[in-house]
Parts: sequence; structure tokens; C-alpha cells
Amino acid sequence: MGTLFNILATVAVVAVAIVLLRGLFNLMRGGDSGFSNKMMQLRVFLQFIAIVMIVLAIYFARPA
Repeated sequence: MGTLFNILATVAVVAVAIVLLRGLFNLMRGGDSGFSNKMMQLRVFLQFIAIVMIVLAIYFARPA
């Protein structure tokens, strides 16, 4: 069970990084500010999911 949450936590962190970079790239090149705002909102949501997955990974990795 711990391995599953380790994988999910890694996927969530990578998703956060991708959304962050995509939003920043759009903002730096002068793209639609509404799109950048949506990307940053999605980043905050994904960060919450990543934190939950990391906490669960730590919880299930501890010795019984």
C-alpha cells in the first residue's frame, strides 16, 4: 500500500511542476492572463492533492 501512495505522490508532484511551468511560460510570453490564472488555481488544487498523497505515503511507510 505504501508503494502505491509513493507512486501517486510522485505523479502529483510532477503534475504540479508541469502546471506551474505551463502557467509561468504563458505569463512570461504575454499570453492570456485568464489562462495563467486558471493554471495557478489548478496548481493550488494539485498541491493540495500532492500534500495529501505525501502524508498518506509517509503514514503507510511507517513500521506497523
